[in-house]
Amino acid sequence: MTYLVNGRSFDEEPRPGQCLRTFLRELGHFGVKKGCDAGDCGACTVWLDGRPVHSCVTPAFRAEDREVTTIEGLGSPGDLHPAQRRFRDAPGFQCGFCTAGMIMTSATFTEEQKADLPRALKGNLCRCTGYRSIEDAVRGLSAVETARPGRALGTSVGAPAAEDVVTGRAEFTMDTRMDGMLHLKVLHAPHAHARIVSVDRTAALAVPGVRRVYTWEDVPRRRFTTAIHTDHLVDPDDTYILDDTVRFAGQRVAAVVADTVGAAEEGCRRLEVEYDVLPAVFEPEEAMADGAPQLHGSEDPFVRDAVHNLLLEIHSHIGDVDAGFAAADVIHEGTYFSPRVQHAHLETHGSIAWMEDGRLNVRTSSQSPSIAKVKLAYLFALRPDQLRVFCKRVGGGFGGKQEVISEDLAALAALDTGRPVSFEYTREEEFTTASPRHPMKLTVKLGAKADGALTAFQVRNVSNTGAYGNHGGETLYAGGAAVMIYRCPNKKYDAYSVYTNTVPSGALRGYGMTQPAFAVESAMDELALALHMDPLQLRRRNIVRPGDPLVAMHDGPDDVMFNEDGLSKCIDLVAGSLARTADQPSPGQGWLVGVGVASSMHETAPPTEHISEAWVTLGDDLVYELAVGTVEFGEGTSTAHVQIAANQLGTTPSRIRLVQSDTDRTGFDTGAFASAGLFVAGNAVLRAANAVRDRILEFAASHAGVHVVMCSMDDDVVVCGDTGVPLAELVALARARGIRFTAARKAYGSPRSVVSNTQGFRIAVHPVTGEIRVLYSVQATDAGVVINPEQVRGQVDGGVAQGIGFALTENYQVDADGVMANPNLRNYRIPTFADVPRTELLLVGSSDSVGPMGSKGMAECCINPVAPALANALRDATGVRCRELPLTPERIYSRLGESRPARTGPAR
Repeated sequence: MTYLVNGRSFDEEPRPGQCLRTFLRELGHFGVKKGCDAGDCGACTVWLDGRPVHSCVTPAFRAEDREVTTIEGLGSPGDLHPAQRRFRDAPGFQCGFCTAGMIMTSATFTEEQKADLPRALKGNLCRCTGYRSIEDAVRGLSAVETARPGRALGTSVGAPAAEDVVTGRAEFTMDTRMDGMLHLKVLHAPHAHARIVSVDRTAALAVPGVRRVYTWEDVPRRRFTTAIHTDHLVDPDDTYILDDTVRFAGQRVAAVVADTVGAAEEGCRRLEVEYDVLPAVFEPEEAMADGAPQLHGSEDPFVRDAVHNLLLEIHSHIGDVDAGFAAADVIHEGTYFSPRVQHAHLETHGSIAWMEDGRLNVRTSSQSPSIAKVKLAYLFALRPDQLRVFCKRVGGGFGGKQEVISEDLAALAALDTGRPVSFEYTREEEFTTASPRHPMKLTVKLGAKADGALTAFQVRNVSNTGAYGNHGGETLYAGGAAVMIYRCPNKKYDAYSVYTNTVPSGALRGYGMTQPAFAVESAMDELALALHMDPLQLRRRNIVRPGDPLVAMHDGPDDVMFNEDGLSKCIDLVAGSLARTADQPSPGQGWLVGVGVASSMHETAPPTEHISEAWVTLGDDLVYELAVGTVEFGEGTSTAHVQIAANQLGTTPSRIRLVQSDTDRTGFDTGAFASAGLFVAGNAVLRAANAVRDRILEFAASHAGVHVVMCSMDDDVVVCGDTGVPLAELVALARARGIRFTAARKAYGSPRSVVSNTQGFRIAVHPVTGEIRVLYSVQATDAGVVINPEQVRGQVDGGVAQGIGFALTENYQVDADGVMANPNLRNYRIPTFADVPRTELLLVGSSDSVGPMGSKGMAECCINPVAPALANALRDATGVRCRELPLTPERIYSRLGESRPARTGPAR
């Protein structure tokens, strides 16, 4: 059979039933991505005779004797197709995993299709951008700017990898081929709770191509936690690589390694497992009750209370809440529920491991290769010099890759077989076995005087950590930020992290604050209604301001710097914007229109220790090499780091060569999560760049015979008084004396500061169908000094889009046996282009006291106020208060018959 791919002829025979996606990737066309293998996401889009098709649902044989074009054949760096150029210049991407498919689809659009993008782009999903920048790219709008030497700060320069991303040359985790590669697949438990009595491997090992079968008896019996933090003691060591007890449906039972994916999958099907099925419990309140099935034994040192399935409980108070409620004129109490939410990053988890020169190499999709290395070294008793962990470009993370959940099995098999081993999650495995957001039920009780002054603030938080405790404790503590945002002399916070026989919960953008923010910000609106007060007036009356202690669970000292009144400014900006746009028309007669607002506050680094080291070296080619361990997965830290270095070294970003996320080539880096990629690693980059600059200036001053204060950097020249000394001359002189212009510097996540933001919505609700349409979206954020305006805008766009999905469309459905019932993108329903409005971004215009160059990491916090703002707008429009997410049309319709209270919302 003959195939013409990108103008080149291939005489290849696809396997029976093989899809075009895997066929093209086996030919080396890695720009064709896997996001779903179900025709849902569009990441695999290619052209077949000039027409876009989803290659994952197109049989390979249908391309015989036809012209196939992939993103690599559309254009190349330096010779871009117009569509690629538009996506580069918009820029129409963040992580870039969906970009090839977006370009291949949109490059064929007619003017009529461009006029109806919600329909034209319905087959292509993006989890990062919120689609605004993709629309700009399709329409040819450019935002990328060119920075002058030493003037990179505040400029929307493009990402260093932009041309590689838009041409499909950027390597993601699984975009490689290795000779002799084996493939690993996992058999997952069908029961929510069971002991494994036996595993018969005979039939599995008889499958042609199957090389190994691993069960709990074949792996190191070492407890660990899959959660990634520098201080591993904050998370419980309650997990084994493989275990003889399964505690949720979907848990690993065995791993099969084979020559092909198909053989490994067949090997899994042939395994004969005998289970002793145990009682299971799925709801936290039931799990805490006397007599509930116990997930972990009382001998386990990490369990707070094994009898009641408690990983952790927190009981804290400031003042006297009973006295505060007694003094209140109005009391509101309500219970609010936030369900599981999946990250749905389009690149699934995956790792490739192999041995080289006696060392284990692991190429992985992780937010922290440094800590992944530490965990693997512990699990397999390796010295640090025996192990390398690194990342290429990562296709989205949002906290989902703040775990070690694919690296361990790949490493195990590579160490055992001596051959390269690939382990790639399917989309179904992402939904059923990876770590979603913690479901939380929060009861909020507020007391206030008639003038709105809070007298008592009480919260009870019950968090479902699932079968294992990764991130269970840290997210529970993080919820205090929703309590911290308001002044009140009497506060009480009781919280429980509870084991259940469900998929383990984990880290997700907002990290333990999104759920409490929904509860507290909804409750504040309900309290305002009871007080007959404007909700914004109530917030202004009670928000913390500089000089106030940031009190949530204790009133002791901390390392948080709170010097700016960013929150009140955010509220004022959103209120003004909603008033300015009050005359927007509704969708039509009969629609109910309402306005909702919510706020949040977020610390710029986690309280657990965060470390980053950066290296800067001036090479003989006059290019500065910047080495930093932070991973790039769409959060934009790579671009910001390059801008910081260029700014301090008096040069342009084009003269900064970035080396990143490789434990052999970079220093230790805790990881890109909690916005620390900018705040901590950015400070390390700043210090290293300043150190190299100072060394160059001191050398130049000595050479020119002037005082160092008379010297400054000017791209490829050092100005010394009235004389310009070429940088090339200085490098040559320094090398002759054995001097190198290089420096390494570390930064730590302390002291920290805070980011504030406020979200506003105007929505329309159909009283018959319960449908919500967002008429206007606005978010104000206190981002400090903005390093890259377009990237800040993109992060807010993406955060709001995700928040809208969590609040309105995404529904993680679990059946009576604890199994997810809709494990695919089509039925889970992350937002499409048609679901996401454009969001107006308003910047406070502040400067941070501890962030690099006055900036603040703000990609995490922008999601927190979205759901409560939508819930508050729904109540304002209809009088219906929904205390449970998502706000589905069915749920809204079932409540629309209730009486409608008088409006108290902000002016429209």
